[in-house]
Amino acid sequence: MRRGWIWAVFLAAFAAEPLTAQQPPPSRPSDLKTEQPPSNPTLNRAEALLEAGHWKTAHDLLVPWFKNHPAAPDLDRAVFLLARTYYQSGDRVRAFYHLDELMDDFPESKFFYPSLELQYQIAIDYLNGYKNSFFGLRIVPGYDEAIEMLFRIQERSPGSPLAEKALRLTADYYFNSSQFDLAADAYSTFIRSYPRSPDIPQVKLRQAFSSLAQFRNARLDATPLIDARAQFKALQVQYPEIAAEANAAQWIEWIDGQLARKAYITADFYRRTGKLTGAVFLYRYVVQTYPNSHEAALSRRDLERMPPWALRQPPPPQSNPEAAAQALPTATPPAPAPASTGKPR
Repeated sequence: MRRGWIWAVFLAAFAAEPLTAQQPPPSRPSDLKTEQPPSNPTLNRAEALLEAGHWKTAHDLLVPWFKNHPAAPDLDRAVFLLARTYYQSGDRVRAFYHLDELMDDFPESKFFYPSLELQYQIAIDYLNGYKNSFFGLRIVPGYDEAIEMLFRIQERSPGSPLAEKALRLTADYYFNSSQFDLAADAYSTFIRSYPRSPDIPQVKLRQAFSSLAQFRNARLDATPLIDARAQFKALQVQYPEIAAEANAAQWIEWIDGQLARKAYITADFYRRTGKLTGAVFLYRYVVQTYPNSHEAALSRRDLERMPPWALRQPPPPQSNPEAAAQALPTATPPAPAPASTGKPR
């Protein structure tokens, strides 16, 4: 499946949970009371066979029953049992789409939520390494299928506990597979959608690391650093124990070093291209904002080499790492003075 299609669906979805197989939550009874069909010996027998693990016999019992009872009052139960036979046989995709059929055709069925829970378990199976068959061999991973399945579950039950688990699972999958841009967005969606979830502290921690992991080097965009710094600082305030365990203070210090490095690289570019007033502005910015950094020492050295006319430019506004982390994208030096026939004095 194309990742672009999955991403488009993601923007409209909520839902997920950790990348560890868990038992599905207890079935939720239907909110609508429906008349119970009479006991069906054939379906009872098929269900007993499935409980005993005899899926093939159950399948062979159900298929002719479908042909002979196309409008039976307990058709929803039969579809659910058929989906279970495919699940036990290993055909997870066919099981998933039979469950979809049940929920489309029988939205008031008591098997609606058990169907969602089985779909959720199918998605977990794929994320935990279950493979589709190719010429009879299970060699085709189903990670993309799993993510699409989780989105379908979210659409079926937005805001539900199962949707919450599905969104967390999706975000953790993106994180563990190093798709950090998608992980950061998924964690942000989880925080907005489920602010009271007990998973929020760990989700916010992973959100910070997802932002940090998108940073490449000091010559490129600093936005991931700025986002990560703000997220680590928020963790220190809201969840100090988790922040301490994750060494948030050290990560903030490292981020400040990278921001100082980026500002110094920009200042050096201005110096090399003859824009000395801009260079002086940013050298002073580094010294003032990150006074204990290696780049501050380099900036002091370079300031001593600047001509007097460049040093007469006004200094940057007073700043500190907290304010600088937000202002860096706009911390541009003043425009250089128009060219003249002689050196400024």
